Amino acid sequence: MVRRRRASTRGESEGMVTEQLIQYIEWAAAQAPAWGFVIIFVLMTIESSFIPFPSEVVMIPAGFLAARGDLTFGHGGLDASVAVAAGVLGSLAGAYVNYFLFLWLGRPFLYKYGRYFFLPPPTVRRAEEIFLEYGPGTTFVCRLLPAIRQLISIPAGLSRMPLGIFTLCTGLGAGIWVVILTGIGYYFGVKTADMSYADLVHRGKDILHENLVWIILGCAAFFAAYVYVHKAVMHGKAPSAAGETDAGIRTPPDC
Repeated sequence: MVRRRRASTRGESEGMVTEQLIQYIEWAAAQAPAWGFVIIFVLMTIESSFIPFPSEVVMIPAGFLAARGDLTFGHGGLDASVAVAAGVLGSLAGAYVNYFLFLWLGRPFLYKYGRYFFLPPPTVRRAEEIFLEYGPGTTFVCRLLPAIRQLISIPAGLSRMPLGIFTLCTGLGAGIWVVILTGIGYYFGVKTADMSYADLVHRGKDILHENLVWIILGCAAFFAAYVYVHKAVMHGKAPSAAGETDAGIRTPPDC
């Protein structure tokens, strides 16, 4: 019952943020020909950090404006492609904020103050365990899941995941998410004669939520395949690792 109330409260809070942001979409749309890609980058950077910000409010209208020829180049395909690139780069920038911030603050800070950010020590400990075992796969999959996609870079920083792998997995996951949202907006831009930005965002979110199960199933299939391959590779390394252990040398866990 408590969990349901918390989930309901979180959902209501996100809904309020979305409604407040919709008021500014028309202003952003008016600036789109000159500053559209910069606006996309900045807002997606905020969205990808620990600040709660719905990406649907950014990328769905971006796809819609691209389809209407209302972005910088006036060409649907080109504008949509650049919008996706700006969205992915913004997502990476925001993820880097989390990654380097908690890499710098470190484990003691999070264990001491994390409870004030809804990250109690047991949760942090379990997240670190998961990252030591399934780091790259977890980063990729969670970037496709609402509510936790912004926070998944925090344990990555704490676990000191190699920056190259973190960038690759974050970029791939964020890229798929951005393409989905931009595609929804582009679809409405092509098929709809007239639509308010509020209707655009709400209908886009409805489509996303209706098909979220397929996104989750796809993530689960990828993650299962990743775990299987990871286990097979690690099992293949077991004999040499055992020999090194016998010799008194302990190798660090592979990401």
